[in-house]
Amino acid sequence: MAPFMQGEGDSFWVFGYGSLIWNPGFSFVSAQLGLLRGAHRSLSIVSHHYRGTLEQPGLVFGLARGGCCRGMVFEIETARWPDVAAYLYAREMVTSVYRDVRRPVQLADGRRVEALTYLIDEKHEQFAGVLSLEDQVAMVRKAVGSAGSNVDYVLNTARHLEQLGIRDRALLALARALEAEDQAA
Repeated sequence: MAPFMQGEGDSFWVFGYGSLIWNPGFSFVSAQLGLLRGAHRSLSIVSHHYRGTLEQPGLVFGLARGGCCRGMVFEIETARWPDVAAYLYAREMVTSVYRDVRRPVQLADGRRVEALTYLIDEKHEQFAGVLSLEDQVAMVRKAVGSAGSNVDYVLNTARHLEQLGIRDRALLALARALEAEDQAA
């Protein structure tokens, strides 16, 4: 069953911090930058499905405890919410490494909304914790999953964040390291 089937008002909200920014996969009424407090973007989930395999795992983003995260907030009309919620549940909860929760998000226009977001279950076996830049590069470089290459996933996210004016130092360092390896090869 998809979460948050009961709505308040005319809209629901979804907070995107990784691939949802550049590949939401659903229709929305509006989208704008938003700030989530209490969690930060972290490339710390071992991927055996979308961006890696059991034999060659990759890494995907999650929201880890502490700090804050800038991302995109998508407004979904109430009539479309059941379909969007079901889609997101199927997409994001494949292995239950996330906890789907509502959290307050400050929108760029000044409003504060409750948005569905996906926090890392740090007790889940796929949570990798804090990895060194070298370990991230090694995993990402080799991994390919059902949704494509892990390098493409990381670089796509970095490029889209940059286009939105969102600065994520850890992701920038990883993107530079991956691009430097490509140029050296």
